[in-house]
Amino acid sequence: MTRVGFLYPGYGAEDDYPRAEARLGGDVRLHLVHTSVGEDAHRVDALLDLGAPERLAAGAEELRDEADAVVWACTSGSFVFGWDGAYEQVRGLAKLLGVPASSTSFAFVHAAKALGVRRVAVAATYPDDVSSKFVDFLQRGGVEVTSLSSNGVPTAADAGALGREQVLALAAAGDRPEADALLVPDTALHSIAWLDELESRVGKPVLTANQVSIWEGLRLAGELRTWTEMGALFRLANAEGRA
Repeated sequence: MTRVGFLYPGYGAEDDYPRAEARLGGDVRLHLVHTSVGEDAHRVDALLDLGAPERLAAGAEELRDEADAVVWACTSGSFVFGWDGAYEQVRGLAKLLGVPASSTSFAFVHAAKALGVRRVAVAATYPDDVSSKFVDFLQRGGVEVTSLSSNGVPTAADAGALGREQVLALAAAGDRPEADALLVPDTALHSIAWLDELESRVGKPVLTANQVSIWEGLRLAGELRTWTEMGALFRLANAEGRA
């Protein structure tokens, strides 16, 4: 049994994880722990508080001896710290738990490289100032961003309330023909049930926050295989070797 632990801030699209676990089969366990939230807001100050070391450490204690790898399953609460600050987050988790660790922001970079895409469009839920920090993070990781669509969703709760048609529309509106793939950050946004639909809508690989978080955890645990119904990323048999 491969066990991947996820530190997930508050609530929003946490049901994506049991849905994904069912698709991955009975030999993979996705263990999700909710970390504490101060103010639920897509603002830089609130996001810096969301990703504070003490919040992550408190949640991580519930995963001690329970996971082969751990992921801070939050995009904005990692990239808002910048590349070096996000690295310190995951380094602290790895040291605390004694297992490989990463975050959703790094997962996006690794997943894009695994797919061999160099130019991406970003369809973000966040306001412009927060979204631009994600673009900076991707470019620091060597991923070229051709366009950014910011949708100004104010909170994770609001993002989690978006339904199928709204998520499909958000993705379609953010895509650009020159992009090799579309990235949709925010782990509060549901996506697992609609991954194939999202890719059909835009006609290219789509990387979503919960999808890449799960892939990253499996990659760190050495358990990448080819799975269906989880998007192009999970259909890529040699993803591990290229990440």
